[in-house]
Amino acid sequence: MAGNKEVVLLSGGNPQIAKGDGDRPVQEYIAAMPGWKSAAGKKLDALIVATVPEVEKAVRWNSPFYGVPGQGWFLCFHCFNKYIKITWFRGRQLDPVPPVGSKDPDARYFHIHEDEAIDEELLVSWIRQAAAIPGWISHAKDKAK
Repeated sequence: MAGNKEVVLLSGGNPQIAKGDGDRPVQEYIAAMPGWKSAAGKKLDALIVATVPEVEKAVRWNSPFYGVPGQGWFLCFHCFNKYIKITWFRGRQLDPVPPVGSKDPDARYFHIHEDEAIDEELLVSWIRQAAAIPGWISHAKDKAK
C-alpha cells in the first residue's frame, strides 16, 4: 500500500495510484492490484526488466508505463474485472501482431486472464520488439526525456 494509506480500487479493480516516475509508483500499483493480478503484475514487471534492463517506469492514468529513455513508452497495463490488459503502443509493428485490436490503428492489446497459461517466450519477444521501436510520447515532459 502506498505510504500506509489504503489504495482506492477504481472501476474493474484498477488501483488508483498517483502519477509518478520511477520504480516506486509502479511497485505500489502492482502491490495494490487485487487478488491473482498482483502476482501476474510482478511477473510481467520482472519479464520487462529482464528483457529491457534500461527500462524507464512511470505511473500515468492509473497504469504502469514502460519505456526506453529517449524513445517513448512501449507498453502499459491496466486492471479490469476479469483480466489485465497489456497495451502495446506500436503493436501493429510486432510479429506476430498481438490479438486484440484498438481504436488507435497502431495499438494492440493482449489480455492476461486468471489460470490461463501465458506464452512467456512470445511475451518476451513482444517486449524485445516493442522496446526496439520508437514508442509513444504522451506530452511535452515525456518528449524531453
